[in-house]
Amino acid sequence: MNGDVAASARAFPALLRTGFADAVAYRAEFLVWVLTTNMPLVMLALWNAVARDAPVGNWSGEGFVAYYLGALIVRLVTSAWVAWEMTFEIRQGVMPTRLLRPLNPLVHYAAENLAALPLRALVSLPVAAILLYTVGRAQLTQDPVLLAVFALSLAGAWLLTFLAMATIGSLAMLVQSAVSLVEVWFGLFSVLSGYLVPLDLLPKWLAAIAAWLPFQLLLSFPVRTLLGRISRADALGLLGLQAAYVAAFFLLLTVVWREGTRRYSAFGG
Repeated sequence: MNGDVAASARAFPALLRTGFADAVAYRAEFLVWVLTTNMPLVMLALWNAVARDAPVGNWSGEGFVAYYLGALIVRLVTSAWVAWEMTFEIRQGVMPTRLLRPLNPLVHYAAENLAALPLRALVSLPVAAILLYTVGRAQLTQDPVLLAVFALSLAGAWLLTFLAMATIGSLAMLVQSAVSLVEVWFGLFSVLSGYLVPLDLLPKWLAAIAAWLPFQLLLSFPVRTLLGRISRADALGLLGLQAAYVAAFFLLLTVVWREGTRRYSAFGG
């Protein structure tokens, strides 16, 4: 076990370099992905028009601008596509080749996804500049604790997203409809993460449910922290909840991956 961890650690920098080279080589596909991640801009235009005459709840027009530009930044930086890649490779028979390599394929997938972060950050920087220019610093937190929590929440959101997507991808070795599960996940994410509507504008019963599910930890939590719409105590509490979900999904992925590869190999996948 220790030998596998050490080998993965030694190989990871090389995997990151390879993944970054692939991301640059397939920059056209990357640009298409960026252009399709535009729902926050659509919702920004919609809610900004609604709030033109009067605030909606606690949200003014400037508040909606800050929220949805922040949501776009978080979405660009923390999303992961590993579920689609895994299901494709399992269906096409590529996975056995990965399983024969000395490194766990999940390490390779993680490196590929992480390696694209510099390009994502490059895309996010203009959005951040627009955010600062349009709403100024008034809509953003100046609290150093909240800024630190925001940075940690981004890392946790990426890790949680990757683990969840890798778990769904691993299920493709056990079930036929893993892609459908990705669609279900994204549907729930869209409503319960604050991606479409800030959670405090949802019906109270739905907002109460969303408060305990992992989806808000992927987007609403980082965005509200960036905007200073959360106290230090609540931010630290949600950071702890995010860490708990990361641990839970890591354990779930371990179980599903072990069972999936055992069955996949047994049936000659």
